[in-house]
Amino acid sequence: MEFRTEIEVSPARFKISTDSKIMTVGSCFSEVIGVQLTDNKIQCLCNPYGTVFNPSSIFKLISHSLQNQPVFKHLFLENNGIWQHYDFHSKFYGNSKEELERKLNTTHKNVNQFLRKANFLVITLGSSIVHQLRENRQVVSNCHKTPATSFKKEILSVQEILLRFRLMYDALKMQNNKIKILLTVSPVRHTRETLQLNSVSKSILRTACYHLEQDFDDVHYFPSYEIMMDDLRDYRFYATDMIHPNEQAEQYIFEKFAQTYYTDELMIFLKEWNKIKMSINHRPIQSDTPAHQNFLVNLLEKLDVLSKKIDVSNEIEIVRSQLITA
Repeated sequence: MEFRTEIEVSPARFKISTDSKIMTVGSCFSEVIGVQLTDNKIQCLCNPYGTVFNPSSIFKLISHSLQNQPVFKHLFLENNGIWQHYDFHSKFYGNSKEELERKLNTTHKNVNQFLRKANFLVITLGSSIVHQLRENRQVVSNCHKTPATSFKKEILSVQEILLRFRLMYDALKMQNNKIKILLTVSPVRHTRETLQLNSVSKSILRTACYHLEQDFDDVHYFPSYEIMMDDLRDYRFYATDMIHPNEQAEQYIFEKFAQTYYTDELMIFLKEWNKIKMSINHRPIQSDTPAHQNFLVNLLEKLDVLSKKIDVSNEIEIVRSQLITA
């Protein structure tokens, strides 16, 4: 007897390998994917703009990075001596407009350099609901606690999302014709807009992703949202806020991601790497015994071998710091 409906992910037309370079961007779930990729020793630029929920802002930011466009000066705002920008997450701030402008333009430059050589761009769409500044109709990425009366709330249509994706896609392909795009819809529910509007919003995003996967050979959709809603349809898989997936759910979804996109070689490597990680995290009762010191020496030898394939410099330093010099 089956008590759950497991999601079958369609086979990917392209695979992630040990030497892949990946950028994740979008909602907070793209951070989850990015952290997991980094933990798996894959080169990853994780959510460089901070959390961005709506596709309009995501595609705009990527396009500006690719085209080396300076940030829009009319979207800066100041509150109690702290400067922020409507296109960027609140983690970006400065004590002066000039300081913040330098930070943001540096972010665009770093993204530009990374995407030119990247193999994959992972985009996690969170909401099709956008907020426009009433004064200039600009869609903002973050309201930065500006009064709600300053904004007009809209819902992007599927056609608007497809059009804005195409503009970003063309700019991306001009810089890096070989890059592949992985799309997913965030499994995080946006209850602030009511569950009813959340359903409308997610359905628009999912429909847009369907058309994009159909229209572009180098775009693939991964069903994070469906896995959460249908496979893990139980509140025990949610965090205490009943909105975000908990750690167990995040791990389960990422395992599905790895099974879909990782090469066989990478999966074999990860089995070896996970054993080494467990060894590094092992904390003995007595660290100065000959047995444990010999264990550290053997571990260091394994890391030295791996260093020819991946960057394990931090791990080597951790192990060396535990060795007792004669």
